[in-house]
Amino acid sequence: MDAVLLKKILEGAIFAAGQPLSLEQLGLLFDEEGRPSNSDMRAVLDELKADYAAHGIELKEVASGFRFQVRQETGPWVSRLWDEKPSRYSRALLETLALIAYRQPITRSEIEEIRGVSVSSHIIKTLIEREWIRVAGHRDVPGRPALFATTREFLDSFNLKSLAELPSLSEIRDLEQINEELEFLEAQAVGSGDPERLEADKLADVMAELEEEMQREESGDVPDDRIYE
Repeated sequence: MDAVLLKKILEGAIFAAGQPLSLEQLGLLFDEEGRPSNSDMRAVLDELKADYAAHGIELKEVASGFRFQVRQETGPWVSRLWDEKPSRYSRALLETLALIAYRQPITRSEIEEIRGVSVSSHIIKTLIEREWIRVAGHRDVPGRPALFATTREFLDSFNLKSLAELPSLSEIRDLEQINEELEFLEAQAVGSGDPERLEADKLADVMAELEEEMQREESGDVPDDRIYE
């Protein structure tokens, strides 16, 4: 197939899909005898990424496939398209999600032991309903507690292709700033990240802050007086 036509087909399909499309899904657009190879499609998709490098949108590969999305730097303006203010994430929810992301699979009691406070059922329910976490099995101990792990939807939402792309724990930042920057993630229907995985960086900041608090508590430098759930 002509490379120019192939580029137009893939571009149009990804724009129209409204969700990430894998190479396998893109291949189904073609008859069996005319199906381009995965390497040919990937080469064309790489060209499309370069074509959009200077635009307000980008072609991004996440766990579920390829999608077009608004660039992070345009977020403050694009988010004004939505009248409803995005949900804000509590410190407790961010800490719980960070622990699951970085220490999965993990039980609820293990999360509570690390955080030093109970994890409310509402937080677990919210994360499951958001499809960011799932029950990945059960610990082989009395009571067989559920083991929580992240989902493919979590990877897509945080602009990651795999868990191996989770950022290393970064310099601790102000939680309010992290929450404000995460709001744009909730507001967009087609994703909001950039190639530097900014949302995942925020999650790493929360995890780094939590681990520093744990170290201080273990050393006895700071009393554990947190009362939030």
